[in-house]
Amino acid sequence: MVERADDELRFAADRMLGRLVKWLRIIGRDVIYGRHLSGQGLVSAATRERRVMLTRDRGVWRLNRDRCIFIRDDHFREQLKQVVEACGLDPFAGLLTRCVACNEPLQPMAREQVEDTVPPYVFETQEVFSVCPGCCQVFWPATHQQLMVEELNRLGFSAPGN
Repeated sequence: MVERADDELRFAADRMLGRLVKWLRIIGRDVIYGRHLSGQGLVSAATRERRVMLTRDRGVWRLNRDRCIFIRDDHFREQLKQVVEACGLDPFAGLLTRCVACNEPLQPMAREQVEDTVPPYVFETQEVFSVCPGCCQVFWPATHQQLMVEELNRLGFSAPGN
C-alpha cells in the first residue's frame, strides 16, 4: 500500500472504476484506464509504467499487495476518499489541470486563440483558457469548477486557506 504523497504518483485503474478515474483526473492525477485494464492487463500496464494499481478485483490485489490499492467501496465518493487518504494526496494541488476524457495535462491557451472555438458569451466573460493537446477540447473556469470544489469540501477535504 502507498503511504506517502508523491507528485509523480501515477495510477492504473481497472475497468470497474470509471467514476473514480474521472475524479482522480479532476484533482490532477495521471490515471490510465480502459477495457484492456483488468486482470493481467492491469498488472502488465501498471508494472511497465510504474503505476499504482487501483482495483476491485481481489485476485489481482492478493497477488500484488505491495503495489496495489484494493478499492473497498462501491461508491465513487468513498473510493476517492480512500485513495486520497491512502496516498496522502492534496486534492486541490492539481485541480482541473488534466483532461478528464484523455488524461493529458492541460496547456494554457491565449484568449485570442479561442475566439472562434468557444461560444461568444464565454469569450466575452472569461479570461483564462486551456486546451487538451490530446483531444483539443478547450476549457475555462466556470460554475462547474465551483461545483467540483464544493463536492470535494462535502467529502471532507478543504482547500488551502479554508
